[in-house]
Amino acid sequence: MKRRLPDVLQRLERGGLETSTHATVGEGDATLAAAEAVERGFDIIIAAGGDGTLYEVINGMAEKENRPPLGIIPLGTTNDFARALGIPRHWDAAVDVILQQYTVAIDVGKVNHRYFINIAGGGSLTELTYEVPSKLKTMIGQLAYYMKGLEKLPRLRPIKLNIMTDAGEMQEEVMLFLISNSNSVGGFERLAPDASLSDGLFDMLILRKCTLPEFIRVVTLALRGEHLDDPNIIYLQTKFVQVTSPDYVQINLDGEFGGTLPCVFTNLPRHLHIFVDETGQSSYKQTGLPLPHLPNLPNLQQLNLKLPWKHKGGHDEDEQDKQDKE
Repeated sequence: MKRRLPDVLQRLERGGLETSTHATVGEGDATLAAAEAVERGFDIIIAAGGDGTLYEVINGMAEKENRPPLGIIPLGTTNDFARALGIPRHWDAAVDVILQQYTVAIDVGKVNHRYFINIAGGGSLTELTYEVPSKLKTMIGQLAYYMKGLEKLPRLRPIKLNIMTDAGEMQEEVMLFLISNSNSVGGFERLAPDASLSDGLFDMLILRKCTLPEFIRVVTLALRGEHLDDPNIIYLQTKFVQVTSPDYVQINLDGEFGGTLPCVFTNLPRHLHIFVDETGQSSYKQTGLPLPHLPNLPNLQQLNLKLPWKHKGGHDEDEQDKQDKE
């Protein structure tokens, strides 16, 4: 992406946007930069990076009153949220989506004092996204997650949970739980097939205590989107979730460590506007976007572009250079 930066800025400026860039330098920096951009009155914020960068940017914006729309240039390993919205993974097509200036309002999840935009979860398998070394992700991409998952399978243990939702209270021994805002989770594009980003509801999936063969069967069904009827799966939609446990349970928020239980998860309906393709025809794997006409943008004077690379201590790695070679 570094070598593509002049092309990105030129494409944005040709579309009528005056740009200001910020290269993040460590964990939490994108959160601070996004918060500052909102306070300074920028008209747009663009997060160029993976789900980790997007998570930080959301946490810098979510508590502010006058939140500008958010553009996404997906440069990470999985890019779950970009997949869910059909935002192209190639930088030029992603920039063209932003230049259309068409947004949708999406829900944001709040858990204790943090925010997430796509997925929250708990259980040992949900921890692997932040346990996989960044260098390994850079070398082999999403395969790194599968390798780590296979390594953890023999050590999977159930956890005891007390769960309160809009529908009531339950006590279960579970392998993992997921609270989803979209249908795309961990590269599984049908994990929550009925999920909507703007219905004000979480889609919650709970995998009950099961044997290793049963677990593998559920994963196989999930690849086809046929897992919701499995007896080991509890599926529900809710605006609110409270989870407690006598066990030590770490929480994953958009692929990042989000603290430990107990937690209260609240849905903030239509809390943030995201740039998407107005025609609804773009897709994550798309390499180009035909734009016969770009709108005049007289009121947009500056744009703050969050760049994903990390000089030290970062968690996202740039995938665009690998894409350019494909």
